[in-house]
Amino acid sequence: VQLQASGGGLVQPGGTLRLSCSASGSIFSRGAMGWFRQAPGKDREFVARINWSPDGVYYGDLVKGRFTISRDNAKNTVYLRMNNLKPEDTAVYYCAADPSRRTLRTPEHWGLGTQVTVSS
Repeated sequence: VQLQASGGGLVQPGGTLRLSCSASGSIFSRGAMGWFRQAPGKDREFVARINWSPDGVYYGDLVKGRFTISRDNAKNTVYLRMNNLKPEDTAVYYCAADPSRRTLRTPEHWGLGTQVTVSS
C-alpha cells in the first residue's frame, strides 16, 4: 500500500479532527502530497497540499483559516488538522500524492478514503 489514510469519524459542529496519511518512502518527501474530499452528489474537491524543496502549503478557499496541513518526516506521514468543523465539511477525505510534480492536478497515487461526518 502506497498511501494509507486514517483519523476520520463523527464530530460535532465546531469540533476538531486530525487526519493522517502514511506514505511509502518512495513517495514521501518528493513533489506534492495533500488531501481532497468528496461529499455525496458532489465532485471531488481540493482541500490542501504540501510541497517539498522548496516547502510550501496551499489550501482550498473553503478551508483556509480552519485546516492546517503538516508533515512528520520521521514517520513519513502527512497530517490534516481540521478545526471549527462545519456540517458542510462532511465528506470522504482522500490522501493523494504526486512525487513527480509540485501540483496535485492529476495525482499519481490515491489512498482509500476516510469518512468525516460533522453533525450534532
